[in-house]
Parts: sequence; structure tokens; C-alpha cells
Amino acid sequence: MGTRMATFRELHFADAPLLLPNAWDVGSALAFAAAGFPAIGTTSFGIAASAGVPDGGGSTKAPTVALIKQMCRLPVHVTADIEDGYSVDAAEVADFVAELAGLGVAGVNLEDSGAGHLVDPAIAAAKIAAVKHRTPDVFVNARVDNLWFGEEATVEAVLLRARAYADAGADGLFVPGATAPDDIRSIAAGVGLPLNVLAHPSLTVSELGELGVKRVSSGSLPYRASVDAAVSSVVTLRDGSQAPRATSYWDMQSRLEKFGEGAAG
Repeated sequence: MGTRMATFRELHFADAPLLLPNAWDVGSALAFAAAGFPAIGTTSFGIAASAGVPDGGGSTKAPTVALIKQMCRLPVHVTADIEDGYSVDAAEVADFVAELAGLGVAGVNLEDSGAGHLVDPAIAAAKIAAVKHRTPDVFVNARVDNLWFGEEATVEAVLLRARAYADAGADGLFVPGATAPDDIRSIAAGVGLPLNVLAHPSLTVSELGELGVKRVSSGSLPYRASVDAAVSSVVTLRDGSQAPRATSYWDMQSRLEKFGEGAAG
């Protein structure tokens, strides 16, 4: 008898933080799944940059849906970065999340900003409440953008918004831009929701866990690192060195063939 797979929600209450890689296309999602990650998110920046447009502004809605359709065929939990829900209307956001839930998503990230600025927290709270009413099983990770955009950038202001989102029914709290250990500890202790932060420049996942963090997202880091690695590999050739090692063509081809066979089946 096989071991039961932990639910997406349960992954947020484990002894160690959930490390969530963020994919920007099917190939990156397949690679993360092959590496054994139990859950994979999308990255709005990676998806936007791949299409040659800036992040934000609703540009990632259609490609995110297309990617989610593919990712939900993988044997992992999938959570979608949907910016601000691509609408100011709470009912429209709830309809969109219901569409994603129908595809199989376990969770969504929902921002409280638009066009690079914070919005009235009542607007974000209304979206959260509408989503949870329509699709109660979807894990809503409420993103608080004070520190990310440097607006009302205090722990107290973050907690004020976070508590409003918790009251609206949010399941988790995402605070990008939280990097000071004391701030992270205070935010984690200040709201009774699992805290999600971006991968830290100087703290390990384990050290973030000791501060109270329950989920660590890679965000756009893998996409940006892959671009750097791609350039570096060709510069290495140009400079007269041997080609760097990488996963073989045949291994990747086999992975894609198996994925395609799953679709056909």
C-alpha cells in the first residue's frame, strides 16, 4: 500500500518550510517535478518575460491558464500566481479562480497591488472572500505588497492588511520584500496564517523556518538564473572553453515524450 500524498494545505504545516519552485513553461515544470518537488507554482515574471513583456498589467492571464492546463497533468500540487486576479471586480476574480480550480489547481497567489502600487485593502479582502465562497478548497495565499513596493513599509502596516485578509478567509500570507530577520519573525508571529516569503539572499530555508516561515517561494529566481546560465554557456564556448555539462538532449526528450504520452492517454 502506497504512502498517502500530503495535501497542499498540509504541506504548509510540516516541520520544515515548503520550498516551492516557480515554473514559467512546461519544460521547467517537468524538470521541477522530476527533481521531486511535491508542489510547483507559476511565476508571473517568468511567464511575462518569456513573452517579451513586463510583469504586471494583466499580460500573463492567457499564458498562465495555458500553462496551468499542462501543469495540472503532473503528479504534483499546482498553485498559480494570478497577480491581482486580473480584475478589480471580486466576482470576476472568483469566476477566474473557479476556472482554474476546474483545471485542478490547489492554490492561487492574490496580490493587494495593481500597476505597481498598493490598493485599498478592502478591495483585496473582497476578492479573497469571494474566492473562498466560490471555491473554498482552493488555498488562497494573500500577498501583502507593502515591503515589495516600499509603500507604508512597516511591519505594523503589513500586519494591518494581513489581519484583514485573514478575516476575509485567506489561507496563507505572502510577504515579498520581507528580508530583515526581526521583521520576518514579527510578521510570522503576528497573524495566525502560514507565512510565505521569497528565497532569502542570506538565510537558508531552514533558518527561515526557525523564524516562523512555513513556505519559501523561489519566485522568478529560477527563470533569471536560467537566463544567466544560458548566456554563460555560450560565452564559455566563445571564450574557447569546452561546453558546460547539462542534462542530455535524450533525457529531456524522453521526459517530454512521456509527458506527451500522458496527454494522449
